[in-house]
Amino acid sequence: MELIKNDLNIDFVGHRRIAMAISAVLILLSLAVIFARGGLNYGIDFAGGILVHVRFQQARQVVEIREALSSIGLGESDIQDFGSGATEFLVRLPVEEAVATQDASARVASTLTQKFGEGSFEVLRSELVGPRVGAELRERAIYAVLFATVVMGIYIWFRFQWRFAIGAAVALFHDVLITIGALAVMNYEFDLSIVAALLTIVGFSVNDTVVISDRIRENMRKSRKESLAAIVNRSINETLSRTIITTGTAEIVILALFLLGGNVIHGFAFSLLVGFIAGVYSTVYIAAPLVIELDRFAGARPIK
Repeated sequence: MELIKNDLNIDFVGHRRIAMAISAVLILLSLAVIFARGGLNYGIDFAGGILVHVRFQQARQVVEIREALSSIGLGESDIQDFGSGATEFLVRLPVEEAVATQDASARVASTLTQKFGEGSFEVLRSELVGPRVGAELRERAIYAVLFATVVMGIYIWFRFQWRFAIGAAVALFHDVLITIGALAVMNYEFDLSIVAALLTIVGFSVNDTVVISDRIRENMRKSRKESLAAIVNRSINETLSRTIITTGTAEIVILALFLLGGNVIHGFAFSLLVGFIAGVYSTVYIAAPLVIELDRFAGARPIK
């Protein structure tokens, strides 16, 4: 099935430097937003503390819940409206590791009962993560993303050439940074589900990179006298239909997940929506063009 004929000739390579500049600006803006907000909005998995998810029978205001919990003695509370209709809220409390989940949850429930009455709400879930555990999880999450990116680059190095490996690795870091920046702008929580989304994005992006790199290598063998820039551009155009179909169908499913899946997986679905688009963009405008620039540096073959 072809949505686009493979004889299309869009000059992707000719705009590679503009595209790289746009990517650099977006990454710098993302880092600026993260720095201005004092870091990422870490969830309970990484920040540590207790999380209590409550659902009220009637709509409530955040200020009401905060006033009710002001005397609980577990530190500064963070209240977030989590559901539609102002009935579901996430209550986060920084606690010591020695405090048991059941004890903290019971104290939150007892305080809310005194304020709003018996049977006016229900506790849907409660979680406790100690500060040390949260810091360890955060460190391991960073290592997981870095390890996956490096291993993917090594795989492409062995399958293709070092030029393709460097281009793929830079593109993968680009996708991760763009996704994290989008999460920071939208103020989504950064938790373990986001790490899973980042690893999924790395896998999806490298798959698209492998497809285009394989076509580039195939065309290089067929057209040894043609410039590398022309070969890369033709290869991108020849695989454009496949790229649109694959990414488009994936984005449709993720969009449905984002709209219908509920607030619990909004951050995960949003990460995939942004990351998959960034993955396609980086494959076309980062990974493949970097092969050309590195080839120019190495002087392996003439290019335009």
